Amino acid sequence: QVHLVESGGGLVQPGGSLTLSCAASDRPLHYYSIAWFRQAPGKERVGVSCISDSGTSTYYVESVKSRFTVSRDIPNNAVNLHMKNLRPEDTGVYYCAAEATGATVDRLCTNPESPYFYWGQGAQVTVSP
Repeated sequence: QVHLVESGGGLVQPGGSLTLSCAASDRPLHYYSIAWFRQAPGKERVGVSCISDSGTSTYYVESVKSRFTVSRDIPNNAVNLHMKNLRPEDTGVYYCAAEATGATVDRLCTNPESPYFYWGQGAQVTVSP
């Protein structure tokens, strides 16, 4: 089991940028593939971006391609999601989740109900004028 803590959420105007961080203090995150999910009010949780344990494979949902970048911060034992050119439809609670089954990033990001995920507490991102 791994304990995940998200940070970096907040209120930003359309077109602005934010970087979310998913950190662990109890286990090395490079043992896990990491998924970022977004849950908008009244909607289901949707996979936004995923990165493999090695960092060599990534996945982005179509709506965030060229705007979001997921990366590993090895020295800080964290995975970051840099978001630019934010839109109101990016608003929601962003959750990071870790899984150590070796599933592909495509599989991770399209399967939020996986029983093998360890979840963070979520970070609110609000994009509004």
